[in-house]
Amino acid sequence: MKQKIARSIRQLRAWIDRHRLATMIVSGAVAIAVVGNLAMAALGQPLPLIASDIFVKKPDPVYYSPLTGLKVKKEKDTTKPVTAVIIENSLEARPQSGLHQSEVVFEAIANGGITRFMALYQQNKPSLIGPVRSVRSYHPDWVRPFDASIAHVGGSAKALREIRNGTFRDIDQFFNAGSYWRASDRYAPHNVYTSAKRLDALNKQKGYKTSSPKPFEREDPKPAKNPNARKVTINVSSAPFNSTYTYSKKTNTYARSQGGTQHKDREKSVIKPTVVIALKVDEQTVMEDTWQERITTLGKGSAVIFQNGTATKATWKKPSARSQLTFYDKKGEKIALARGQTWITAVPNGKGSVSWRK
Repeated sequence: MKQKIARSIRQLRAWIDRHRLATMIVSGAVAIAVVGNLAMAALGQPLPLIASDIFVKKPDPVYYSPLTGLKVKKEKDTTKPVTAVIIENSLEARPQSGLHQSEVVFEAIANGGITRFMALYQQNKPSLIGPVRSVRSYHPDWVRPFDASIAHVGGSAKALREIRNGTFRDIDQFFNAGSYWRASDRYAPHNVYTSAKRLDALNKQKGYKTSSPKPFEREDPKPAKNPNARKVTINVSSAPFNSTYTYSKKTNTYARSQGGTQHKDREKSVIKPTVVIALKVDEQTVMEDTWQERITTLGKGSAVIFQNGTATKATWKKPSARSQLTFYDKKGEKIALARGQTWITAVPNGKGSVSWRK
């Protein structure tokens, strides 16, 4: 017994010699540990490693993008200003720039069956974004929970009344011409462009230095062993604006095509979101200043979520303009979206369609 106690004391002295400075700092803790160790040695128990009990390194904090759910380096990255850009999708506007680097995209019919994109950026900084076009009446409700500035070129009468009511970060080209330019290789109105650098400078100038976006529910991607939705078709109006998505299990993404052609940026990057959502909405054509699409953005409706190679029928809910879209399964449980770029298309009830196959 005495030999065990003596051996324990020698081990302790050797450890203290190697960690003298740390021992001075935490001498009280060491004293407590010594008593415990001697008692355990007397009982024939193995001597625990004091260093592991006293010097425990805390794990580094992990931060996630509120738009994509992907990891970011610093906490301040989560509050960078968010900017939404209205991007045209008429045939004359293709190929667009900046969509590949967008973090969340809302797609909906603007007029005449032609869809338009609202692309949101926070972490990614494209050097070219456009063509930039006008805002529509449904965009304010979708953009509000992201606490984002809205880059656009004018808009419908109803949309402009809301965007200019003082509660939105309006960065309309009409009043900020220096932050946009017209390309010489395209004709108006399909030639207005901007960049993340110019929009960041404009946000800073106006005092929009941070954003507090409400994130989607997110989780780590979990590719299905047996995907049931390798090919997705979303029809919103006519052939040039209908889209398909082809799932790759290797990248866990959906390569987008529209009008029967692979959808690439002008910079030749294929658009490949991680999550594709068909948002079923009530929609009607109304006369404002021109014929416009009026889309139901609040309340609830049905949806289909494509992620990890699977299709999930869901219910979308958005009780108010300030609340974020949330999705629920048939049991009423919240559905988390896989981390990554998310593409949301508004599909008109009774007109559009959604289908998929293995």
